Amino acid sequence: MASDYAARYGLTAEEEAWRAKAEAFARTEVAPLAREADRARRFPVELLPKMAALGLLGAPIARADGGGGAGALANALVSEEIGRVDGSVRGFLAVHVGLVSQTVAEFGTPAQKQAWLPRLVSGEAVGCFCLTEPGAGSDAGALTTRAREDGTQVVIDGEKHWITNAGIAKLALVFANADPAAGRKGIECYLVPTDAPGFSTEAMEGTELGHRASDHARVRLTGLRVPASSRLGPPRSGFRIAMAGLDHGRLGVAAGAVGIQAECLDLAVAFARARRQFGQRIGDFQQIGALLADMKVALEASRLLVHHAARRLDRGLPATTETSAAKLHASEAALHAATQALRIHGARGYSDLLPLERHYRDAIALTIYEGTSEIQRVILARDLLGRDAGAPAKEGP
Repeated sequence: MASDYAARYGLTAEEEAWRAKAEAFARTEVAPLAREADRARRFPVELLPKMAALGLLGAPIARADGGGGAGALANALVSEEIGRVDGSVRGFLAVHVGLVSQTVAEFGTPAQKQAWLPRLVSGEAVGCFCLTEPGAGSDAGALTTRAREDGTQVVIDGEKHWITNAGIAKLALVFANADPAAGRKGIECYLVPTDAPGFSTEAMEGTELGHRASDHARVRLTGLRVPASSRLGPPRSGFRIAMAGLDHGRLGVAAGAVGIQAECLDLAVAFARARRQFGQRIGDFQQIGALLADMKVALEASRLLVHHAARRLDRGLPATTETSAAKLHASEAALHAATQALRIHGARGYSDLLPLERHYRDAIALTIYEGTSEIQRVILARDLLGRDAGAPAKEGP
């Protein structure tokens, strides 16, 4: 018998199976650990073998490569259900599965895929995506990490920061510029084992506002040597690979934002029914009822945007603008939903006894990760306007 979710959104039996599996895992395994992991600022690595056993670490990877063969929508449903419970675990999956495993599967040679995908899918190896630098965030083409060819090897020097999973990873996708004069056209991507000499990590300074159970680290690359065969994809295709990886990650972020909205709405509705003031349920006051109605509409719009982008991907159609639209709307709506849910709960929502304050802190980051809301607006505006045929040709990248 199909769930209400499956019936409402027209899921296939396979899509519903992935969603239901993730929902059960989130409620029984992730939720009991979420508050303490957040307090301790520790990623719950004990979940890795359980996620691997359920196929969650390789859900969208082709069965021929050892994965689950899930479509984009099924994978987004996994992110939504995990995101309802814990943004840090959802963030781990977005990086490990979306940014790393799917990128290796898409651009790797048969030898590279054979070497890494089985280990990533089984949880034997965790992946991280080393793109962001102190001076290169939204402007991913401004990388200062350098790659220099030395015979059959490549020497990499530079620094990355805010790299999720870096402290627990065994594989890093490292982006470096081999031809700085060419700008983004000189960027390469390399598959780097994190135990290679010259690769080191340290925890980020300070305490994160949100996603505190995520493993965030600074990565230093000092005279790091890897075989030239470690390059991922064709020569000088690093920027294109980075953007393709971010497309995967953005859909996961958008789906996770839907999960936050859904959980905040459920908690707010339950409280509005139970809490009584001035002789009636607070939900019966017009202002509270209006807030709940607006949260419901925003949730449905966010979810349908995610489903639309995912279904395009499942049909083999381009979906960059659809993914950006979903990420922009869902992440901003998640922050608004968490704020309103906190206000409805009053003082009761202001401590970590309820997950609301954690969802509030995590939602802020969703408007930044995998491209800020401002960057998503740039992507959408460029798609709407198209290229300016009357503009003078630009020099450089």
